[in-house]
Amino acid sequence: QVQLVESGGGLVQTGGSLRLSCADSGRTFSSYAVGWFRQAPGKEREFVAGISRTARSTYYADSVKGRFTISRDNAKNTVYLQMNSLKPEDTAVYYCAVAGSPFAFGSPKDSYDYWGQGTQVTVAS
Repeated sequence: QVQLVESGGGLVQTGGSLRLSCADSGRTFSSYAVGWFRQAPGKEREFVAGISRTARSTYYADSVKGRFTISRDNAKNTVYLQMNSLKPEDTAVYYCAVAGSPFAFGSPKDSYDYWGQGTQVTVAS
């Protein structure tokens, strides 16, 4: 059973940093790609970043390239999203999700079948 728990959200000023964590207490986390998504009020959910099970492949939305870094520690069953130089437009609920296939690479085109409950990130201007 997959149980994803996100943490690390909060309120930060423009230009600040936050690190989100996604922990899986259920299935073998290390065997699957993981993605981070976000949804702002009134907007559709969008892909933010993804990482393959081995961390050899990473993907980023253009809007966060150079500012966000996704990483994982398979020994801890945890994936991280380091967010720097935050902007008000980064304000959203952030979700982590695990790919349904062990062959996924963490790209935005992969199918993500398991989702966490989300964590709020608010960037004040």
